[in-house]
Amino acid sequence: MLRRLFPHPYLSLTLVALWFMLVNQWKLGSLVMAIILATILPLVTSAWWPDRARVRHPLRLLGYTALVFWDIIVANFQVAYVILFIPRDKVQSRWVTVPLDLKSPEAVSLLAGTITLTPGTLSSDMSACGRALLVHALHAPDPDAVRDQIKSRYEARLKRIFE
Repeated sequence: MLRRLFPHPYLSLTLVALWFMLVNQWKLGSLVMAIILATILPLVTSAWWPDRARVRHPLRLLGYTALVFWDIIVANFQVAYVILFIPRDKVQSRWVTVPLDLKSPEAVSLLAGTITLTPGTLSSDMSACGRALLVHALHAPDPDAVRDQIKSRYEARLKRIFE
């Protein structure tokens, strides 16, 4: 019964957390509205989610989230440095192709989102076969280092979480 009411429990928990972040109030009315949204939205959208995302290690997902938050903070300073102190003609913007070892669409989507959330990089496109991401880097003197950092820092962790 509980599985029918909450077909995607992680999505429901995420919706409750996001709702509280949006309203910024810890009141009973906010909790009721969060529970209503966390129940109705997954039920209505479950037809478009035929397979459930398989998160093998949910606690590692929390560690991954902390890592991404830290990287966003650090990247803000790096982008500020590039903008303020590197002359425009010395900035080396590059397109980097990142081959993917991930098989889970949810993991690939999370990787692309992580890259885009991190200032200075942007996931632009995915190959037709779904085996590579095209990433734009604001300043990448060594494109191979950018690719290797994405694969080791993010993709490897996501592989351990989802696969």
